[in-house]
Amino acid sequence: MRPGLLFTVLLATTVAAPGVHARAMPDPSQTPAPGNEQPQIPLSRAGYSPAVNYQLQCAGCHLPEGQGAPRNDVPRMTGFVGNFLRVEGGREFLVRVPGVAQAALDNDQLAELLNWILAREGMAGASTPQDAAPYTGAEVARIRATRLHNLPDARARLIQRMRDQGIAIHDGMPHDNHNNGDSQ
Repeated sequence: MRPGLLFTVLLATTVAAPGVHARAMPDPSQTPAPGNEQPQIPLSRAGYSPAVNYQLQCAGCHLPEGQGAPRNDVPRMTGFVGNFLRVEGGREFLVRVPGVAQAALDNDQLAELLNWILAREGMAGASTPQDAAPYTGAEVARIRATRLHNLPDARARLIQRMRDQGIAIHDGMPHDNHNNGDSQ
């Protein structure tokens, strides 16, 4: 069958059988399932704790304890993420990472979440410098306004800055030959 003819047949089948496909418009007579009668509250107004916001905004990729998923190009945060605060540009990078910058949280909630992740007694552990200033909502708003255009290159530059300072790279990601096995 010719490609053009195949496309025409598929298009005609789709148009002729709209009942087979999901409704694009909600049914106005449909009522919510029991327990869902109230409209959903946006995350930015829900008032969840940073731990809950982490589960809702971050754990899908970085996993529940921040262990990451290297096979999916998601680095470990546990015991490592605070090192970004040790290198020039790292503080801004953490806010500008697309999953952070585009989170469904307001700037104050995002600052609170970042501070929770970077707490020395929490996920980041001793990787966070003792003198690290906490993020503020105003700082997050300022940094978040500038998009990160090339995540892999920006991260690679920061990892190299860490190496240049003698910081062991324990983020679970495969790195070039200079890592001396630190990424394991």
